[in-house]
Amino acid sequence: MLKTIKQWLSAATDMVMPRVCPVCGRALDSDETWLCRQCLSRLPRTRYEEVDFNTMEQHFAGKVPIERATAYFFYEKGAPYASILHDIKYHNLPKMGRWLTARAVHDMAGSRFFDGIDAVTAVPLHRSKLAQRGYNQSEYLARGIADASGIPYIEVLKAVLPHSTQTHKGALERWQNIQGNYVLKKEAASLAGKHILLVDDVITTGATLTVCATALQAIPSIKISLFTLAAARLD
Repeated sequence: MLKTIKQWLSAATDMVMPRVCPVCGRALDSDETWLCRQCLSRLPRTRYEEVDFNTMEQHFAGKVPIERATAYFFYEKGAPYASILHDIKYHNLPKMGRWLTARAVHDMAGSRFFDGIDAVTAVPLHRSKLAQRGYNQSEYLARGIADASGIPYIEVLKAVLPHSTQTHKGALERWQNIQGNYVLKKEAASLAGKHILLVDDVITTGATLTVCATALQAIPSIKISLFTLAAARLD
């Protein structure tokens, strides 16, 4: 009975304020969550996790030691699927990101990408940016992975310096913009000898992930893997 009432209220809400797919703009059916079935089926998956020494892993070679890396789908500025990232980050829809990364865990199950990971963590936001936005979208993404995989989520890094937006900066400017920005929290001591998955929303130049992974290297015998919801074409 309770479920029926919730379904009725949901349907009534959709009639007044229809939920729409962020990719195509079509009104979502009652059994569709965040994206319509068609757009979800056409998600431009990278499938990096299925490739040995994939493009994303090559991108970090010689910069910082990592075990493996992948992204769920390709990002192209101005393309329809880019609206997913924009909504998650700027339109107060981090729950959509949490739902997508939980799907990613199930979609990638055959690759065993998440096997052997001891903890999941997120690229942090400085407190000033967190106060402005109200949430850290990368934390929601990391928690979606934790939800679906059972791997514990832990906050390991802290952003100690505010930095300006990275959106319109080149690779060198991005690197200079975030140097010295991340330090380890006291919780990091429990990760000595562990394998940690570092999560962010998108990789473009890889500067943020490189600096964060470099900070994590201070943990004794740490192993680091990387996951982003989306990736710009790195090749």
